[in-house]
Amino acid sequence: MKPNSNNTSLILLHPYIQKQGTSSKIWLLAFLSFFTLAFLLLLLVCTRPSTPITAASVVSSATTTTTTTPLPTTVINTLLYYASRSNDSFHMSHSELKPISDVLRKCSTPCNFLIFGLTQETLLWKALNHNGRTVFIDENRYYAAFFEEKHPEIDAYDVQYTTKRSELKELVTTVREQTRNECRPVQNLLFSECRLGLNDLPNHVYEVDWDVILVDGPRGDWPDAPGRMSAIYTAGVLARSKKGGNLKTHVFVHDFNGEVERVCSEEFLCSENLVEASDTLGHYLVERMDENCFQFCHNTTSFGS
Repeated sequence: MKPNSNNTSLILLHPYIQKQGTSSKIWLLAFLSFFTLAFLLLLLVCTRPSTPITAASVVSSATTTTTTTPLPTTVINTLLYYASRSNDSFHMSHSELKPISDVLRKCSTPCNFLIFGLTQETLLWKALNHNGRTVFIDENRYYAAFFEEKHPEIDAYDVQYTTKRSELKELVTTVREQTRNECRPVQNLLFSECRLGLNDLPNHVYEVDWDVILVDGPRGDWPDAPGRMSAIYTAGVLARSKKGGNLKTHVFVHDFNGEVERVCSEEFLCSENLVEASDTLGHYLVERMDENCFQFCHNTTSFGS
């Protein structure tokens, strides 16, 4: 017999039947939720690391991630080769570039490299000191600004020199007379009143422990030109006043055949610290000193000898 469709509809809509269906759905949803939560907890327990994640492990991981590799030797040799190919007399030769490059390559950590003078080798120094800190100091404010604008990766600052090459003898004599006062070999030059001390550089320059310093500026060899007296003196003080890092600083002086370069190097970098020298490049290894030391060199020669 054909079922009565009207009666069937009444049975399906009976309140008791509806209540039972809703209750079953709620229990089913609760069961599924509980099962899903239990599965997730089991998954987390089974896949957790064998060692706990601690602050030390995070630091170690970050250190490993940021570790950088040095430039390959073939790349360094290629850069030196092409940089020394120019016939321009203002370019350094391969024999001048190589000792500086070798020192940069041997740094145990990325080097802190300070250069007095923006020259044809500026981009080369930046490239060779791969991953290190490279800062340039120049006497020409406009050239420093132009160079930074053209090469944003270059960190360059200008400085006002107040010396003249013709004052060489007077300035050296003044420093000798004030080695226990304003011209001490160990001091914070930011607060120095020594005539040869550069005290208007950015503050952070005095706070960095420089591993390598190159004096290749300021430019000019006429009597009223600034000369490199202040740059060499400042390099000597920065090397002796280091607070940390390596105990010794490599200081290179370019154009070593000049009177100012040789006299000031002997006076403030000292012959006992001379590693090697040619007519064009002097290489000194200057050691950090105690702040109670008031003598640049163990043996001071008479000026002009």
